[in-house]
Amino acid sequence: MAVARTRCVAIVGVSGHVIEVECHISNGLPGLHLIGLLDTALNEARDRVRSAVMNSKYGWPDSRITISLFPASLPKRGSQFDLAIAVSLLGAANVIPIERIAEPFFLGELGLDGRLRPVRGILPAVAAAGDAGATKVVVPAANAEEAALVPGVTVLPVGDLRTLVEWLRGPDHDRVPPPGLFGPSADPDDAPPAAAQNGQATASVPDLARPAPDLRDVAGQPLARKALEVCAAGGHNLWMLGPPGTGKTMLAERLPSLLPPLSLDHALEVTAIHSIAGTLPAGRPLLDRAPFVNPHHTATVAAIVGGGTGVPRPGAVSLAHRGVLFLDEAPEFPMAVLDSLRQPLESGTVTVARASGSVTFPARFMLVMAANPCPCAEASDACQCTPTIRRRYLARLSGPLLDRIDVKVAVARSTRTELLADRRFAEPSAVVAERVLAARERAAKRLAPTPWRVNSELPASALHGEFRPSPAAMKPLTTCLDNGALSARGLDRIVRVAWTLADLAAKDQPEVEETSAALAMWLGVGA
Repeated sequence: MAVARTRCVAIVGVSGHVIEVECHISNGLPGLHLIGLLDTALNEARDRVRSAVMNSKYGWPDSRITISLFPASLPKRGSQFDLAIAVSLLGAANVIPIERIAEPFFLGELGLDGRLRPVRGILPAVAAAGDAGATKVVVPAANAEEAALVPGVTVLPVGDLRTLVEWLRGPDHDRVPPPGLFGPSADPDDAPPAAAQNGQATASVPDLARPAPDLRDVAGQPLARKALEVCAAGGHNLWMLGPPGTGKTMLAERLPSLLPPLSLDHALEVTAIHSIAGTLPAGRPLLDRAPFVNPHHTATVAAIVGGGTGVPRPGAVSLAHRGVLFLDEAPEFPMAVLDSLRQPLESGTVTVARASGSVTFPARFMLVMAANPCPCAEASDACQCTPTIRRRYLARLSGPLLDRIDVKVAVARSTRTELLADRRFAEPSAVVAERVLAARERAAKRLAPTPWRVNSELPASALHGEFRPSPAAMKPLTTCLDNGALSARGLDRIVRVAWTLADLAAKDQPEVEETSAALAMWLGVGA
């Protein structure tokens, strides 16, 4: 019998790699042999494929079956190869003409009864197929909406193996089937896989039945609300220090409501990461809002930056890409976890190295940390923590990490009078979001000739080159730099915040007022 070939996609990191699936049926001891650096889930495909083929009313060859996944040196994991393996086997067995399966890509996991089940990572897989020149990609019906986000590729949603095979054998296989020919998945409860457990952080998904968090809900914290607006406008990092019950978590949860919707390329980037991680919510094939990730303080380094056994998986910093990573009770996180954030905060990426290879994940996020002033978190009149205990508690946030925080703000308890009075001046998120969008548009127009779009992305070379404020505006900063109160990295971060304040004030460049205010925010006066 001839060798049948078809194609699939392996996901490594957030990238798809084209895999050629070859099947050869020959004389010898009956059995199915899979080769090509496979993981456990893929090794188990032999049993799923056998049951799916037989339950779809096709005979199983009583011969030696060898299936190779090329390139053999690339690690392959997951169950998305099931459909390609089954189709190549049926092609080698002359059930399907082999020339009809050579060009399309086949993605999906097979159930024992032949149903096609959804898999993770469909968006980057279809994108990789499109880059390889594919015009048709067969996917599970439950993944059809996500796959359709890739332009230039015809997506064929399939509910079961038999329907697909009969279409490939029929006279109309060269034409795109009409909508609904393959029908929905046989199981209406099929849905994309849920998020992995094992301590992996997940991105919060808005509940459409509940009102979205609004900044107007926070009363009595005008400085913190202003800090939130500045951070949203420039993409800056934020640290809030204050006793429990002052609204730190409420403020952090409302930061995404101030951010503008993601552009299409950023939305596809974020959606691909969540698809691979299995956190893409059902019914929302495209994530067009900034994600909000809030890991528990018991999360491990692998859960935060990515990792795991075998091929590394994205962690919380990647799930928060183009969004917000919120660390509540930040000093309670292990110091190794906190220090692991320093590299992605600078580079916008995180590289995870394992014996099987290195994988780089995107990780450009806004870091928001909240902390109590002491471990007991009692009111000042009831707190019995000594100054040494307080210093030791906050010292868990290392100096290099705090040096990468652009805005620091103290959140104090408000009196009843302050709470009642402030409610008249508290603005809803929609009003603040309009100012944030206007400031971002000013920044994007100024940075149009450059590869950067928000002030937090400006490198030091640009801050001290074409985007350096006037000598008069830099005077407060150079004074602090000379007396040792400010590091070179801190100077750069203050200048970025000053540009954001200028954008919010509709100024062409920062003046002394903006640089002084940015310096106070970076020092955390009162924090």
